[in-house]
Amino acid sequence: MGTMTSLKDATWDAHLRMEKRLAIKDRFSTLASYSGHIAQLLAFYEPAESAWAGFLEPVLDDYPTRRKAPLLAADLRAVGGIAIANAILPMVADSASALGAFYVLEGATLGGQHLLPVVERTLGLSAAHGASYLASYGSRVGQMWQAFGNAVETHCQTPETAGRAIAAAGSTFLAMEAWLCGVQI
Repeated sequence: MGTMTSLKDATWDAHLRMEKRLAIKDRFSTLASYSGHIAQLLAFYEPAESAWAGFLEPVLDDYPTRRKAPLLAADLRAVGGIAIANAILPMVADSASALGAFYVLEGATLGGQHLLPVVERTLGLSAAHGASYLASYGSRVGQMWQAFGNAVETHCQTPETAGRAIAAAGSTFLAMEAWLCGVQI
């Protein structure tokens, strides 16, 4: 079994729990609730992408193009939202743990494909105005996910590195859930 499969299996329950607690229909029901959600995401992504960059840039050649904080900041400006204080992040100590943590953020791009039509229909936003984060990678989302998976498999081949990636993914799910949902796990 590859590390990507192990990551998915190890974090599946946390993923489902957070998805349920997010109550995304409520978060996307009004411009104000959507704006608050985007502000929360920005407060998580911006410090995470900056803190983890030193570990991810050597293993992901396209890391700068994967950063979602600029998209979230643009979306927040487009909907007239207000930035909030940064979230508390899980610690990463090496490329393997950074890849595991980033697995959570990259995985959200897959969900964005399904959420973009909801935001377009409900709030009248689009990839060009207010929902660029949800549209990140556009038609290349599958290709980008595959390339990310290849990097994980290449750099997390040993049981030790895979274990660090899995532990960091779990910690990131918990931190993100606590931040976005206001719950402690």
